Amino acid sequence: MRLVLLGPPASGKGTQAVGLAEAHGIPKISTGDMLRAHKAQGTELGRRAAEYMSAGKLVPDELVIAMVDERLGQPDAATGFLLDGFPRTVPQAEALAALLERRGTPLTAALQIDVPRELLVERATLRRTDKRTGRIYHLKYSPPPPDAELEHRADDQEATVVRRLDEYDALTAALLPYYQAKGLLRRVEGVGSPAEIAERIRSAIAG
Repeated sequence: MRLVLLGPPASGKGTQAVGLAEAHGIPKISTGDMLRAHKAQGTELGRRAAEYMSAGKLVPDELVIAMVDERLGQPDAATGFLLDGFPRTVPQAEALAALLERRGTPLTAALQIDVPRELLVERATLRRTDKRTGRIYHLKYSPPPPDAELEHRADDQEATVVRRLDEYDALTAALLPYYQAKGLLRRVEGVGSPAEIAERIRSAIAG
C-alpha cells in the first residue's frame, strides 16, 4: 500500500494518517519528520536543508525529494508507505512519480479528506490548550475540565486559520486535478467520527 494523504488544516488528516499506517503496517512519512531526523543525524542533506531554513527560506524540492528517496529505501518502507502532507504542488508530485517509477513502486492512491471550510474554521478556532499539561481541548467537541488553564494559540486564531486554508487551497489547486487525471485520486468526506471517516477511507482504497 503506497499512499499520499492530502487534506487541509483541521481536516483530521493527522489522526487518519496514524490509523492508516498502523492498519497497513507501513510507516507514516512527513517532510517535517524527515527534516528533523536528518538534522539530528547531522547528514549532508540535513546540513544543506538547515542552511535554507535558518535563512528563512523554503527547502528546495530537490532536497526534499532526495530525503524521500532515502527514506523509502529504509527497511520499514519495503512493503509500502504513507506520505503525509507531501507532495503539495504538481512539480513535487511529478518528481515523486519519477522517483517511484525508478523504484518500480507506483502509488496505490492519493487520498483527499474533504471538509467544508466553515467546519474547518470552527474546528481550529475553538481549540484550546491547557498550559499546565499541554493537552488540547475543543470548546464544542471535547470541552476542557473546569480547572484547566486554557490558552488560545496564535495558530488557532481565526485570521491565521483562514490564511492557512487559503494557502493550502492555492498550493493544492492543481494537485487534485493532477491525481484525478492519473486515476489515483480518492476523495473522502471528512465529516463524522474518526471511525466513520476511517471506514470511508478503507472503502475508497478497496474501490
